[in-house]
Parts: sequence; C-alpha cells; structure tokens
Amino acid sequence: MAEAFIDAFDAVLSDLDGVVYAGPHAIPGAPEALRGLAQRGVRLGYVTNNASRSPAEVAAHLRELGAPAADDDVVSSAQAGAALLARQVPAGSRVLVAGSAALAHEVELRGLVPVRSAHDDPVAVIQGFSPDLGWRELAEASYAVASGALWIATNTDLTIPQARGIAPGNGSLVNAVRAATGKEPLVAGKPEAPLFLTAAERLGAERPVVVGDRLDTDILGGNRAGFATAAVLTGVDTKETILAARTAERPKFILATLADFYEPYPAPEAADGGWRAGRSAARVEGGSIRITGSPEDINAWRAACAAWWEAHPEAERKTAPELVWES
Repeated sequence: MAEAFIDAFDAVLSDLDGVVYAGPHAIPGAPEALRGLAQRGVRLGYVTNNASRSPAEVAAHLRELGAPAADDDVVSSAQAGAALLARQVPAGSRVLVAGSAALAHEVELRGLVPVRSAHDDPVAVIQGFSPDLGWRELAEASYAVASGALWIATNTDLTIPQARGIAPGNGSLVNAVRAATGKEPLVAGKPEAPLFLTAAERLGAERPVVVGDRLDTDILGGNRAGFATAAVLTGVDTKETILAARTAERPKFILATLADFYEPYPAPEAADGGWRAGRSAARVEGGSIRITGSPEDINAWRAACAAWWEAHPEAERKTAPELVWES
C-alpha cells in the first residue's frame, strides 16, 4: 500500500484562515483531518497572522470547531510583533496599539505601556488586524508615525477569508497608514521566517510541513524557513494562481483539502518531454501548457506546475501561461 502524504513528516505547521476555518465556521473536513494526525504520530501547531485574538482565544475557537488545540499550539503574529517591538524600544515605553485588545495584552506582557492616542507621545506604533478598527484609530496611528514613531505591522495580508467571502485584511489597513505618512513598517509575521521557526522549535519538529492557503504569506514564509510547503485549495489562492506563482512563492506540494493528508501523493515525474502526475501529463509549448487530463483532476495541475516551473525556474514575477486541455 502506498505511503500517505503525511507519513513523510513529523509535524504540521498549519495556517488558520482559509485552511481550518473561514470566518466563524470550520472548513468541511478540516477538523477531522487534523484530529487524525495524532494517530500517525504527527504533531500539530498553528501559525497565524491574525492578531485580533489571543492564542488562548484562538485555541478555544479551534476546540469549539472540533480541531485539536492547546493554548501553546498557537503562534500568532501578535506575539511576534510584540517580541520585535520589545527588541526595538526600552521597557516601560508607551506604544500606540492600532489593533485588538489581544494585541495590547501581548504588548503589556513585554513590559510596554499600550496607549490609543498620538497625544500620549508614543515612541512606537504597532498595528494588527481587528474587525473593529476604524478611521479614528488609523488616523491616530498615522499622526504618530508621521511624527517619527517606530512603526511595526504584525502582518501585511491584504485580504482575509470570511464566511461571506474575501474581506480586507491587515495589509489593506497598513496601506491606509502608508498612504497617509509615506512611511514603511517593520513586519513581524508571515511571510518572514521567525514565526515558522518558533513553531517548529516549540513542537520539537525536524521534518515539518507548512500548510497554508496563501502563497504570499504561508508558502513564501515556509520556503524562507527552509521547510516543505503545501498549498491547500480551500482559501485565497487557486490552482491558476499557484501555477502562475513566482519562484519564491511556489509550494512543494498542492492539496485539494486537508483530507489529502491521508492519500498517497503522486509526485510529478519527467516523462516524454514533459511531466506526469498520476494519469495526467503536461508539457510546455512556448507560452502555453498542453495538459492531458481534466481541469477537475488535481494531478493535472500538479503536472502542469512541474512543467511550467521547470521552464521558468527563476521567475521574479507571476507568469500565467495559456492552458490547452486535452482529454
């Protein structure tokens, strides 16, 4: 019997939004797939750029959805942002928090004093996602940053998956302050490597796989950390955007859902001047890819990616080919 995909790894470092849940609801089958990891001896950690809730709150939500999660299993960009902040400013410094109460709490835990107004003369601004963040908070952050305060963003995700669709993320709100000030923030969370390295160290993992739905944060960050990366098609990025990805954001693996953990993974192999995965095959012809298979078959996309990426090994920009399908 062929080995399941997950048996090659000793830990999963999983994103949350778009992988485990969308908004308040679990993605169908995700909690069950995550519960099955322990039976295979595979450890589980969650790495999230969402700084609106504390790790304990995130873990409680995961348990409500049926996913296994202890409080320490969650590593958030709020924690990373507060840690970065504490390395930049003296203990006891005032810091304007443009974000959630959970982010303010992480700042307090680092011996810093959260404030909410530029009138309080903060030496730094830390900005993280909160669904309640409005114009007044963004304006206060802008005033402080323009006056010379250090500016740290927990993350720069432009969008965030919600139950009703894709909504603006922290990166969109960061862009508002950037536009008002002409300044650039230091970024603590994904796609930087420290979040993933911290999570792997916490789990004692030697062969982790990073699983995420976003190329520009999860996959880029996992690649930067030197880990195997798997893009799952339940969130933001699609088969088409993965195929077009620039080199730094290309995943090693593509999964339809987390249920693919327990299926054999037919790694693409070079064959007949192209690439084959399962019963599907693909070859590059100029600016197009000729694919033998069905658009509904994920193996066809795995083969197409292998073929296109071999033809464009050093792509600094997205490169979308024309697709020619043959049954």
